[in-house]
Amino acid sequence: MAEELADQPDKTTEELADQPDKTAEEFVFTGEQAQLRDAVRKFSADNFGEANARIQMESEPRFDRKVWQRLGSELGVLGLSVPEADGGVGGSLVDQAIAVEELGAALATGPLFGTVFLAIPALVAASGGPDRDELLGALVEGTRTAAFAVPDAAGAFDATAVTVTGTEKLTGTVARVVDADAADELLVAATGPGGVALYAVDAHGPGVQRTALVTLDLTRPQATVELSQAPARLLAGPDEAGRVITHALQVGSALLAAEQVGAAAHLLNLSVEYAKSRLQFGRPIGSFQAVKHRLAEGMVDLEHARSATYHAVWALSDGSDDPALAAAIAQALASAAFSRIATDTIQVHGGIGFTWEHQAHLYFKRATTDAALLGSAEAHRHRVAELVLDTAEAKAPRVATGATTR
Repeated sequence: MAEELADQPDKTTEELADQPDKTAEEFVFTGEQAQLRDAVRKFSADNFGEANARIQMESEPRFDRKVWQRLGSELGVLGLSVPEADGGVGGSLVDQAIAVEELGAALATGPLFGTVFLAIPALVAASGGPDRDELLGALVEGTRTAAFAVPDAAGAFDATAVTVTGTEKLTGTVARVVDADAADELLVAATGPGGVALYAVDAHGPGVQRTALVTLDLTRPQATVELSQAPARLLAGPDEAGRVITHALQVGSALLAAEQVGAAAHLLNLSVEYAKSRLQFGRPIGSFQAVKHRLAEGMVDLEHARSATYHAVWALSDGSDDPALAAAIAQALASAAFSRIATDTIQVHGGIGFTWEHQAHLYFKRATTDAALLGSAEAHRHRVAELVLDTAEAKAPRVATGATTR
């Protein structure tokens, strides 16, 4: 029997090649990560939430710089996945996703998207140097903020869409840059003689003009950036810029999904509690089948999104799966789940859910905006199809059915 099995290694390997490593602790959180979640949740309850978001929507900048700096220096959550040698705490991307999930649940204001989701991962992926090291340290500490002025196509780097040119001085326009209105630094992709490179530009320096845009989600501001011979510092040359930007966009997609999962979970819990207490015809509305089904379907969507999100985070951390595919799946599921749950929250809450005074509309606007960042759910589904189907062999892939394979 042993000899027969030894003669069939290729078949076993082929059938199990796409299966996860059984020794990997994917979807298992440590005690330290549970403590991290509790700490970020407590900090968020004290410093973020609906009341804070309403104040920041009418402020300039639209976040509290002191609170932001405390996130970096006191909690250390701005650079959880940054190695200690680069000024971080030496945590993992999973740690970062846990913190972002809790910040998303609290509708945290601040340049999370530009700084934490994109700029810091780009700098971590770039080769070390004085400009890169100094900027990364400042972003991790929360003393400076950044925006990522790089075009993408459904979360994938599109070098043909780069509209900025130059090397030491950059010229061009980048539209709809999230967090650019109040950022201290702009990370800009520019085309030069050797190809596309990534630069840092002082947002308050000469040759930089930022035009704030009217956005649906007032807690996530955007601006059009116009550069005219703006002085720039090289962060990643043409030989590594593509890799650096691609890594940043993939990490950004996974962390954006984590934020969406956190916000969706908050809304679902809100709806469940309301359905238990709101009476109609002498009964809690949660006892009605239509409401129960709506909430149950939301839970299924949320759990699918959460699983896909953390799988993407683990894939980016240890290479257990194709990061581009995992990030696209996470975004497709998380964007759709958050949008649906945000809509259902308004429906479950009835008349009060439609009013300006209720928090549901703040999350609904965040869901709508997030669903358009780094590609829509539909765009990511198309990207998944391209990655899985368009490059597949003529032979149909093996699908686990429970039947014996011959």
